[in-house]
Amino acid sequence: MKVLLIGTGGVGEAIAAIAKQKPWLQKMVLADYNLERVKEVQAKLGDPNRFPGEWVDAGKQDQIEELAKKHHVDLIMNACDPSFNVPIFEAAFQTGCHYMDMAMTLSEPHPEKPFEKCGIKLGDYQFERAAQWEKKGQLALVGLGVEPGMADVFARYAQDKLFDKIDEIGVRDGANLVVKGYDFAPNFSIWTTIEECLNPPVIWEKNRGWFTTQPFSEPEIFEFPEGIGKVECVNVEHEEVLLAPRWIDCNRVTFKYGLGDEFIGVLKTIKMLGLDNKEPIPVKDVQVAPRDVVAACLPDPAHLGHLMSGKTCAGTWVKGQKDNRPRQVYIYQVVDNEECMKQYDCQCVVVQTAFNPVIGMDLLEHGVWKGKGVLGPEAFNPVPYLEKMIEYGFPYGIKEM
Repeated sequence: MKVLLIGTGGVGEAIAAIAKQKPWLQKMVLADYNLERVKEVQAKLGDPNRFPGEWVDAGKQDQIEELAKKHHVDLIMNACDPSFNVPIFEAAFQTGCHYMDMAMTLSEPHPEKPFEKCGIKLGDYQFERAAQWEKKGQLALVGLGVEPGMADVFARYAQDKLFDKIDEIGVRDGANLVVKGYDFAPNFSIWTTIEECLNPPVIWEKNRGWFTTQPFSEPEIFEFPEGIGKVECVNVEHEEVLLAPRWIDCNRVTFKYGLGDEFIGVLKTIKMLGLDNKEPIPVKDVQVAPRDVVAACLPDPAHLGHLMSGKTCAGTWVKGQKDNRPRQVYIYQVVDNEECMKQYDCQCVVVQTAFNPVIGMDLLEHGVWKGKGVLGPEAFNPVPYLEKMIEYGFPYGIKEM
């Protein structure tokens, strides 16, 4: 398989580091706006012929198309902030490549009732074009990171193997990570963190469809496995809620994230000051997006690994019935930062995200997963995926609740 990787941030680097070990990968083109970052990742990989570097502006569809044609790639892997999804998605369609991302096209709140009704939902742009992709025989596999992605595979596995009837799917994410020397240092893209945490969270119910609520609503204490312990989780906008109901028969879908009071307080301050604005504003003689300023002021998550300690957990809490008896399970995956740094020289949050698209590439390359159109992870057989998780050294667990 030949892959054009757009974005060599923390997750992009981890994707390349994990894929490097796989013989089915013929070439992975490292493309980014920051050419110095490309060179840094290339140097760590140590195989410039297999991992050639290219400069690209991910907002320019024509440049992406040019690189795809130059390197004759089979798949375009989007490892950028989701604000770039449209040009990357369209470039893949125009060049006849398959497409994969880890976060879907962005939402827009309802103009009149943002905390009650959905406006434009996550992924609407992509799903509206599903018929075009299907007609051409191309596949856009959307939302294949850890969350969304692995959590959606867990949901499909629960439906296929663990339950006769599902009442609720609740994705729950928590960690006990500490970043030494920083009072506030997000371990993932702050641009994406602001987007998903400050937008109106979406909930799905069978008798109601998709609707929204207030950010950080419905707090609950969830006990995470493998020593992480009890963490307060709150509603956050996330793709699983938009994906799971398309393929899984259930009554309710939610996503809750363990952020902590301090983290939530910082995000609320960012919102209050208007620093979450992603549109450029005039600052003296230049146009600057406030959110980009926030990102520039914070440490790069890709370079925090040596300062981090602890574990992070992603998983899917499923409630329903099996053999006419109530059942609840939490299907999860835990990674330890120390182990990730030793094996991949990348911090655990980006590694946990990155191994999922690499497994997806593996399954597509070997014809185990097949499809056309715009599909989420729930559209495929989950068993080969879970088997690959064990093979790749990222085993899952199942906890009866």
